Amino acid sequence: MTQSPTPRFGIMTAPSQVDYDDILRVWREADTLPEIEHAWLFDHLMPIGGDPDGVTYEGWTLLSALAAHTRRLRLGVMVTSNRFRPPAMLAKIATTVDVVSGGRLDFGIGVGSRPGHPLARREYAAHGLPFHDTARAVGGLAEACTVIRRLWTETEPFDFHGAHVRLTGAFGNPKPVQRPHPPILIGGRAASTLRVVAEHADLWNIPGGHIADAVERSALLDRYCAEIGRDPAAITRSIVLQVSYDDPGATREAIAEAIDAGFRHIVLGLAAPYPDDVARWVAEELVAASLGGRRPA
Repeated sequence: MTQSPTPRFGIMTAPSQVDYDDILRVWREADTLPEIEHAWLFDHLMPIGGDPDGVTYEGWTLLSALAAHTRRLRLGVMVTSNRFRPPAMLAKIATTVDVVSGGRLDFGIGVGSRPGHPLARREYAAHGLPFHDTARAVGGLAEACTVIRRLWTETEPFDFHGAHVRLTGAFGNPKPVQRPHPPILIGGRAASTLRVVAEHADLWNIPGGHIADAVERSALLDRYCAEIGRDPAAITRSIVLQVSYDDPGATREAIAEAIDAGFRHIVLGLAAPYPDDVARWVAEELVAASLGGRRPA
């Protein structure tokens, strides 16, 4: 019997309502702990919780800084809003982070920005960005994934004339350190997004919620993979679970449910302010307990 892969655990620190030094402290500590294998930021330009006028850092700029201050963690943005940046520019940004990190980038992308969330929706007008309807946004995501992969891998300039993306003489240099390219993680739960996941993703992330919904969405992804002749097992299932500092038992139960449901890429969301030694606490109280004392391979 084939054994299921060992779950891989990471942390997520939202770069909002918190100081840079606090995020850096947590990531540096996590970088020393083999139980924590990956770390993530989010991609919002203004707060989506707490003080609406509070601090929020731009995710990719901050990720590059954190890449330079760590040596082992895989890292990424959970997930990049495809509505914020032109895809060719995003490919260049992501390549830069992969180079700075020495090949540790996991490239997270999605339709973007929780359009039903009023604090997220205001980001667009505040930054002079257009907000397109869902159909256009999903179509744009599919084309963005195609273009970004081509910029990372093709050795000659190319033109691309899609319904949403148009490029002339597109070319990426340097290429990412990882070959053929960094793993692509697509986040979302809508059926239309899952069709893009089936075609383009190496990992699929669902941003928490009820485990029954995650299982249902995962089964739908299996079906979409079968429709295009792709092995569903080729796409690692990822989930974000919020950490309770006061009730670690509840978090461990949520982790166990997710693992039993087939999710092998577990992202533990840490709320600010971060307690002292929070990464070590996560490694010992949550990850090690969930792995039964085993360390990741």
